[in-house]
Amino acid sequence: MRALAACILSLGLVVLPALAATGNAADKDAAAGARMSSAASAASSPAPAAAPNADPAPKAEASSSEISAELQQLRELLESQAKQLQQQQAKMELLEEQLHAASVAGAGLAAAPAGADPAGIGPVTGVAASSNPSNLAASQEKTGPPTSISFKGITLTPGGFMAAETVWRQKALASDINSTLSSNPFNGASNAHISEFQASGRQSRISMLAEGKLDNVKIGGYYEMDFLSAGVTSNNNQSNSYTMRQRQFWAQAAFNSGWTFTGGQQWSLLTETNKGMDNRTEALPQTIDAQYHIGFSWARQYGFRVTKNFNNKVWLGFAVEEAQPTITVHGNPTAQAASTTLTCTTPGTNGCSAGGTYTINLNPTFNNFLLGAFGTSGGLYNPLANYGYNDAPDFVLKAVFEPGFGHYEIFGVAGVVHDRTFPCVVNSATLLGCTGATPALSGFGATNNSAGTGGIGANARWNLFEKKVDLGVHFMGGTGIGRYGSGGLADLTVRPDGTLVPIHNFQALGTLQFHPTPKLDINLNIGGEFEERTAYMKSASGVFGPCIEATTGSGICNEGYGYKSLNNSGCWTETEPLTGPATNTNLGVPTGVGGGTGFIPGPLGSCTGDTRNLIEGTIGFWYRFYKGPKGTVQFGMQYSNLIRNTWRGVGSTTLPIAASGQPHSDNNMVFTSFRYYLP
Repeated sequence: MRALAACILSLGLVVLPALAATGNAADKDAAAGARMSSAASAASSPAPAAAPNADPAPKAEASSSEISAELQQLRELLESQAKQLQQQQAKMELLEEQLHAASVAGAGLAAAPAGADPAGIGPVTGVAASSNPSNLAASQEKTGPPTSISFKGITLTPGGFMAAETVWRQKALASDINSTLSSNPFNGASNAHISEFQASGRQSRISMLAEGKLDNVKIGGYYEMDFLSAGVTSNNNQSNSYTMRQRQFWAQAAFNSGWTFTGGQQWSLLTETNKGMDNRTEALPQTIDAQYHIGFSWARQYGFRVTKNFNNKVWLGFAVEEAQPTITVHGNPTAQAASTTLTCTTPGTNGCSAGGTYTINLNPTFNNFLLGAFGTSGGLYNPLANYGYNDAPDFVLKAVFEPGFGHYEIFGVAGVVHDRTFPCVVNSATLLGCTGATPALSGFGATNNSAGTGGIGANARWNLFEKKVDLGVHFMGGTGIGRYGSGGLADLTVRPDGTLVPIHNFQALGTLQFHPTPKLDINLNIGGEFEERTAYMKSASGVFGPCIEATTGSGICNEGYGYKSLNNSGCWTETEPLTGPATNTNLGVPTGVGGGTGFIPGPLGSCTGDTRNLIEGTIGFWYRFYKGPKGTVQFGMQYSNLIRNTWRGVGSTTLPIAASGQPHSDNNMVFTSFRYYLP
């Protein structure tokens, strides 16, 4: 759009002076023609008879002198017009050079379509042709500011925006402008009864596009960063000194044949785009919340992708991307005893006889599997974060179609996860392996186990009513894909024997955008993410299988995600705050994360609260006060309602409201943003 505006503006600057010059020249030509016609008429007309006694006048000499004067004026006029034409030609050549530089700077390695990012939330690049175009047409020496920076044969184009943003939440999350969407607090949490207001400039963004043109390929790269990262000295007390965060950092080679190779940290190939598979045209929800929206499928991670453009109608792409599994592990049905005595139904099993009894462990809290580790400082990873021992990268395959009406995508993702499991050992003559009340693990016989993950998805987007309305729909479903959703739900859980189980997950998002005026955008979004119940049991004979909801007899649900015997009785009961980090033992946070007195809310007791689904609806607007060669100034507001529903577990009989054992939470949030975008 900026390149088009630059072309129109520059064309106007060329044509208007030319028309003015042409008009002046036409006036001079008309006057000269009139004078020539008058002179010719005077020369050809017969002279009147001379009066008697009158002195003869030199009529012929006077007419010849007038004609010579007229011819001299005409010669001077033609020379003046020739000079004007030469000047106009020079100006045209200069403007062509300026327009070429503007198109190179604004197009990028993968040009974004007009209106691809109306609210400017996504990557912002591109520049105007000039901040003072009139100078270009007035003088070759005063060409105005450059549209980009030339450096050793490449073009550097800066971009980004400066942001002043706020958020108010009905239920506090202790989060900046980036909401932890999967951590909506239950009624028993103290922060569910207190609101919060946070103000931030940390989503401000800086970017740089580098590109160079060879004979048959365009090469370059893109860097983008913000400040939504915290170091060990970062706080809001005085200096608010937060650290820079790498958002994107990739290199690219785009061939004239349609093949494009891109490698580095970038948006996952499964993320929806507005134009083909071009980088920097991602169709992000137009939200202020930096976590975007429930139901939006995305990741920014390492990737190496290869794409092919077929006549700007069909695109095919394949990517190898970083894998990083997330897991939710249970094995503590606290509504049950640590072990129970069962009646022998099959004589000889577990060493029992007819009419006898045996013991089964109902609380397999022992850690019998290894998925990864905390990061090591020497390996330049975060020592407070978990890192999986990945078996292989994720693979993404995608096809995009633009037949002339609408933009359509289909894609699939596949991966492999693995862990190491540790078997139980026989600890008595009458009990088998893990069936005892006090099972024992052994490193002897430990094995590796693998499981496949993957899913499929589709996107569609339409521009309606002369681009006054944009309608978009998105869906993705599969197993082990929870981390690709904005809610960040778990990819995996485990069976009682420690082997991995990918959890079924579904993500969906609908967007509706109105553009009633060039200055105003109105955005509506509704999205949801679903996590399927994935439960397993350990039978009386030590055999693992599907979950059977029973406390006696053949089995008990004692491992997995969302099983019915999980204890949710404490999700409704508020506890007092903790007094210091030394007592911060039940918060489920890594060592070193704590707080001072008054800053540690009490942890919920007996509240597993496995999420069944997350639902979010938002409405917001962006209003641009100014958008032109000086940049863009805009203001936006957003209202969000976030709902978290859980799988039913064991509730409390003393609190009727908690009898269902199915806690629920909803949160209202209001965001504001004031931004200036570089041109």
